[in-house]
Amino acid sequence: MLGVEHYEGKLRLTTVASPVLTGRPVQARAKTYRSGIAILVLFVLVYVGSMFSPPLLDDADSTHAEAAREMYVHHDYVTLKVNGVRYLEKAPLLYWMDAAGYHIFGVNEFASRLPNVLAILGLILLAWRWGTRAFGDRAGIYGALFVVTGAGFFLFTRISIPDSLLSLFIAASLYFFLTALEDRKVWRWYAGYATVALAVLTKGLVSLVFVGMTAILFVAITGEWRRWREFRLGTGMLLLFAIAAPWHILAGIRNPGFFWFYFINEHVLRFLGERYPKDYNKLPASLYWLLHLVWLFPWSMYFPLALRDARKDLRQDPGESFTRHTRLMCWLLAGIVLVFFAFSTNQEYYTFPAYLPLMMLLAASIAREEQTQPHRKWLIWTTAASAAIAITAGIALLMGLWMSRHHPFVPDIGTVLSHNLADDTLSMSHMLDLSDNSFAALRLPAILAVVALIVFPLLSLALRVRKKHYGATWAGAAGMALFLIAAHVALVRFGPYMSSRDLARVIQRDSTPQDKVMIYGDQAFGSSLLFYLRRPIDLVNGRTTSMWFGSQYPDAPHIFLNDADLQQAWTGPVRVFLFVPPQNIKRVDAVLPQHYLIAEESGKVIYSNRP
Repeated sequence: MLGVEHYEGKLRLTTVASPVLTGRPVQARAKTYRSGIAILVLFVLVYVGSMFSPPLLDDADSTHAEAAREMYVHHDYVTLKVNGVRYLEKAPLLYWMDAAGYHIFGVNEFASRLPNVLAILGLILLAWRWGTRAFGDRAGIYGALFVVTGAGFFLFTRISIPDSLLSLFIAASLYFFLTALEDRKVWRWYAGYATVALAVLTKGLVSLVFVGMTAILFVAITGEWRRWREFRLGTGMLLLFAIAAPWHILAGIRNPGFFWFYFINEHVLRFLGERYPKDYNKLPASLYWLLHLVWLFPWSMYFPLALRDARKDLRQDPGESFTRHTRLMCWLLAGIVLVFFAFSTNQEYYTFPAYLPLMMLLAASIAREEQTQPHRKWLIWTTAASAAIAITAGIALLMGLWMSRHHPFVPDIGTVLSHNLADDTLSMSHMLDLSDNSFAALRLPAILAVVALIVFPLLSLALRVRKKHYGATWAGAAGMALFLIAAHVALVRFGPYMSSRDLARVIQRDSTPQDKVMIYGDQAFGSSLLFYLRRPIDLVNGRTTSMWFGSQYPDAPHIFLNDADLQQAWTGPVRVFLFVPPQNIKRVDAVLPQHYLIAEESGKVIYSNRP
């Protein structure tokens, strides 16, 4: 019988067997249903299972959670505060979501991590929906699967940062704009403008840069600019302004100097590397680009397929189909994000918004290769390359386990690391901390990682050779899921080193409300004390980084002390608990020759002026 088939955005007549006779549509739906259940299971195991541990980490993780906690406690949803000091460098949406989670679930790690997990779920659903519409069922499934198992998606949602939410809103806005062009449905235009506004409330004006530049280049290349009257620019921008502007206006009214600090210092000067205070590094150019092979691993090994498909599209009119429209949109978004942060100051996770479009391109190319060219060598060679890299990493882990075989298990991994916490200015700097002894504390996650890096890649390669491509892709994804679970177990083992929760519990046990708690140096090195103690903390020589601008306001709490203030408090009538990070211990020992050691963990100490 005659049927209608959707192929690369076009409808064409084709001869198909009756679904009543063959049952193929039913089988296809059943396969999609099973795939959806499998993706949901992996999502729960990898992401939901990691919401309860480890404790919140020092620096950004606890600082952002504390900002939301103080918002929740004081009901001020305009001016963010940390330790009672105005914290004006961040857009508010992540903190609003955290505060809502605290209202529902209480103040805990689960509620703090909920926004990131919901963002990943949204990216999974968007990748599935968009990929299916543009490239077919298998590509949609793969897009969702690659989000769940991509290394970067997992690594950069271990701390409370807004980049996963930003990625969701940017990608959703472009999806709505693209489908509005295709379907001519007005509501999709307004949905696009609304999601851009949410992106602005997530991480500021950089959202407008990414969406605006992508959209402008897209309509210029495709010729869709001729339909500009359909874009609803006037009413759409009014909607965007109505959603995004009120918080910015209120924040400016309530906080003199906000507009300069937020828009100039935190946007323009940060891009130029002139932000004050300067506390950000910039990755070397070669490392910046090459690390994306890691963040998108193992699927990044299939980039040759995606580049080949891009070259094919260049030979054709990009305006011919929704499929090529999507490919063009994905390349533009990913390229703009990557080039932008190649010039700007950057952290590893800044390019998070490029991950989804790149994963969709990879999913589309792998799916097309599996379905249309199953006998070609592309898939086998790329899978072999991925397996070779994974197996090499697995062998390196085995060597680490072998060298640590005579070392005893150490509960506090911080005592056997070889790196100084003060030197860790980039997000993944902790990878430099590993030593032979530390593998004794990481035996379980290392063994799980060895299985994930050796057994599953070999299984995937074997299935590719036998032309069982769907199973091969799923085997690779299952191995990566196991590796991410192992990474979570390892992060839990790093908990004492990267968090100060246990020291906070010691202070909480031994202190009274009249006692003073202090941090020597930058608050970031002990910021989890704030979240777990839930009380103000004085900062000795800590008017730095995120505390600097807020400390300039006349209503800032009197928490900023110097060495003389510390010495005076130390000999006073009130008991003092002083948190000292490892790099400041020698200096504190010189300033306070008389002190009592109350607790120590991973090189961090708690001193007191009373036994």
